[in-house]
Amino acid sequence: MGTILVAFIVFGLLVIFHELGHFAVAKFVGIKVHEFAIGMGPRLLKVKKRETEYSLRILPIGGYVKMEGEDEASSDAGSFNNKPIWARMAVLIAGPFMNFVLAILLFSMIFYSLGFPTTIIDRVTPGFPAEQVGLRSGDQIIAINEDAITNWDQIVRRINGSREEEINITLLREGAEKKFQVIPIINKETNQAIIGITPTAEKSLAKSITTSVDRMFFIMGGMMEFLGNLFGGKASTEDVVGPVGIIHLVGEAAKTSIYNVMSLAALISINLGIVNLIPIPALDGGRLLFLLFEGISGRPIDPEKEGFIHLIGFVLLMVLMLFIAYKDIIRFDLF
Repeated sequence: MGTILVAFIVFGLLVIFHELGHFAVAKFVGIKVHEFAIGMGPRLLKVKKRETEYSLRILPIGGYVKMEGEDEASSDAGSFNNKPIWARMAVLIAGPFMNFVLAILLFSMIFYSLGFPTTIIDRVTPGFPAEQVGLRSGDQIIAINEDAITNWDQIVRRINGSREEEINITLLREGAEKKFQVIPIINKETNQAIIGITPTAEKSLAKSITTSVDRMFFIMGGMMEFLGNLFGGKASTEDVVGPVGIIHLVGEAAKTSIYNVMSLAALISINLGIVNLIPIPALDGGRLLFLLFEGISGRPIDPEKEGFIHLIGFVLLMVLMLFIAYKDIIRFDLF
């Protein structure tokens, strides 16, 4: 039960951040917001504050921000369709943008909490080669086989590259330079050469953020490649996971560690942001495509007609989500 609760909290967080992006920018540019909803279907509860109703709905498969004039003609000064194109685009982009922001926040929290490995030894494992030759906690490795060492990854690569051949380690101990000869052993589980040391970790907020941004762009690249293969027929829809599958995966991650939950949530948030930018009716990308057409043609599209197209797109998306949900139930043997 606890893992399911964690899954719903994560899913709710993803939706809240996305819709909060739309909501905040809509308010900023003066668009009237009638409802801020988390979930779909019948209301579980609602709170009205000024012109906006905040609601929680029964189906945890998304959410929405209902704005004046978004899908219908309106002469209201606070209507979505009466705002400049740049303002409307900003509102639509803000949702996916906030998903990317959430991913960076989650990754940054993980990296900062765990810290970054340094070249200073934190622990020497009893009985392993490092202890046997005299390496100690607090030693700083500065060279291996006369090659300068500046980070932990270099240490791992140098040791693993030697396999079971002797390596020469140069280190600093209490300001003095010392040299040791160590013969690594092979870890049978990982097939990696090791000597039995773990690094001291340092916390850096700036490095946590920059590393998180790099991680996000790396994941985005992989996601874009997957979507290209999917639409090009090179990838299978069997690899697509819907809300039911996401809740299951988050629940499974919750059984391991909070870091796995946060990492998975960041990954899903990035994917959610990218998927919403796909130019399909009812998605943010589809609405952006209509605005782009309006900007190029110089004339607005009839809101009623556009709204009808988005309605059809929404219905088709719901059918697709039900199909994916069914596949998820079969795949993960949920019943």
